[in-house]
Amino acid sequence: MFEESLFPYSEIREGQDDLIKSVADAVEHKKNLIVHAPTGIGKTAAVLSPALKYAVDNNMTVFFLTSRHTQHKIVVDTLKLIKEKFGQKITSVDLIGKRWMCPVKGVDKLHSTEFVDYCKTQREEGLCEFFSETMKNNKLTVPAKKVLAEIKKKLPLDVEDMIKLCSKAKMCPYELSMILANKADVIFADYFYLFNPMISQLFFKKSKKSMENCIIIVDEAHNLGNRIRSLLSVRVSNWIIKYAIKEAKKFKKKELISGLVAVQDALVRLGADLNYGQERLVGKKEFVEEIEKSCDYDELVEELEEGSEHVLHEQKKSFLGNIANFLLNWTGGDDGFTRILSFKQIKDQLFISLSYRCLDPSLVTRSVINAAHSVIAMSGTLNPPVMYKDILGFGDADERVYKNPFPLRNRLSLIIPKTTTKYSMRSEMQYKKIAFLLSDIADAVPGNTALFFPSYYLRDQVDKYFPLFCKKQVVLEKPNLNKKQKESLLKEFKSLKDEGAVLSAVITGSFAEGIDFPGDLLKAVVVVGLPLEPPDLETKEMIRYYDEKFGKGWDYAYVLPAFIKALQATGRCIRSETDKGAIIFLDERYKWKNYLKCFPPGFDVKICQNYKEKIRDFFQYSWGNIFQ
Repeated sequence: MFEESLFPYSEIREGQDDLIKSVADAVEHKKNLIVHAPTGIGKTAAVLSPALKYAVDNNMTVFFLTSRHTQHKIVVDTLKLIKEKFGQKITSVDLIGKRWMCPVKGVDKLHSTEFVDYCKTQREEGLCEFFSETMKNNKLTVPAKKVLAEIKKKLPLDVEDMIKLCSKAKMCPYELSMILANKADVIFADYFYLFNPMISQLFFKKSKKSMENCIIIVDEAHNLGNRIRSLLSVRVSNWIIKYAIKEAKKFKKKELISGLVAVQDALVRLGADLNYGQERLVGKKEFVEEIEKSCDYDELVEELEEGSEHVLHEQKKSFLGNIANFLLNWTGGDDGFTRILSFKQIKDQLFISLSYRCLDPSLVTRSVINAAHSVIAMSGTLNPPVMYKDILGFGDADERVYKNPFPLRNRLSLIIPKTTTKYSMRSEMQYKKIAFLLSDIADAVPGNTALFFPSYYLRDQVDKYFPLFCKKQVVLEKPNLNKKQKESLLKEFKSLKDEGAVLSAVITGSFAEGIDFPGDLLKAVVVVGLPLEPPDLETKEMIRYYDEKFGKGWDYAYVLPAFIKALQATGRCIRSETDKGAIIFLDERYKWKNYLKCFPPGFDVKICQNYKEKIRDFFQYSWGNIFQ
């Protein structure tokens, strides 16, 4: 069975055999599958192998979709093992967003819609040397064919290697990748290649593939809903309008200024009764009518689009285009969306923003799921599966929930109910108490500890006291780190494993997901508080919407998303069956029944008061579960 499925390893882990069979059954019978499989089961190989076998035998394509291109490497490595073991000739291509593949400097700073316009102009006017060297009259040039032949010999390739090879040859990585996609058995890509309607339509046209012949594997599928909501949401603010007015003056488009002022005045009038920090719902017609007090809405959109095209001929970015895009989207549907005006003060400046926000990702995902041959959604935190079935619009789908495969003797999972980050309980005394407990925990761990807070604000309040108590060096994560800064901070933290250090980070930051600390680089993770979303208007609208649709608004929009973030953070600690680590939840709310029930099967978490003793005993002795 496992040889036939192209499984590349000689041994099958616990749970892998059932997962392989489940995937094989799903693709054979054209079904969908939702898989909750904690780290360590080896879900990448167990899902990819049978899906690939079926695809090769039936002339289909496997799409392996991820939320970050850094996750592609494990898929590329798995494919290499399959190729080596079975001698199977498999064509693959690794795709990320077109602007991230573009060798032209500076385009990565553009908004996606801005890049589309910029790239189109550069190609059509013959200004892009990479495209001109690659394509001529919609066909590959002779030099491009030679480069492509060399690339095929090296497959499977990571996208970064593909970009390097193409850039060196002065070729367009995206265009050559799309040629490879025509015949590809496996395509590794971002979610948006299939779930962004505009990108998907273009991709299938260029690759000459069809959705019904696709087997889609969605990795880290707990991220998909938020990614789609973000994709379908747009925003305008008085700051953006200010920059658009400057842009209109710079490019001698002063006739647009009156329309931009009309949008700005509409925002001010709509927010006239609000105080700083307040929000309110805005009706679709309400905003349109405010603008039409000064100008025709549809004509304004057209004029801004034309002005944006002119600007993009001269530079890569256009604020006029941003506003035109917002106005165009604002008049979209009401079902599954909400419209919110917010009023803030940021750095002594007035900030008014109006947003059209998506509440329901199934508006996009359902059509993809229904059209594809099979969709397999998997993650270590797809629990409960029924929530994702509802939110993503799966309809009928098989569900599989696997227990954590790591031996209990290697895991210590504790709830320490001595503090809380609950808003009504926050105080300097509470912050000081949290800092003291965290120092106790970190000092009891023989090695590195990572702390994950709900926000930078809370982290910084605790950090006023934490270094005073903790004996170990503290490494602070800062907001908005670039790639080099992340790597540098991570390198520093890992280098301190022998003496032990503390990484003080945020659960929505750079290190709570997608970062591995193999071996003894991380001995403990502490989740400080519950990372519940602020009870803002969007959250309340989400709760209302899912209450009306499924009767589960509180769970789907508030409690479970927070719990999933917490569990994702704890996954940094134990990444292989030989790792040993402590996972600690520091908040009294974790012991409440409505939160305790959210832990997945086999998590084996214990409520503990004598935490120092338990931690020291766990790391001192390697035998058995200390609670047994």
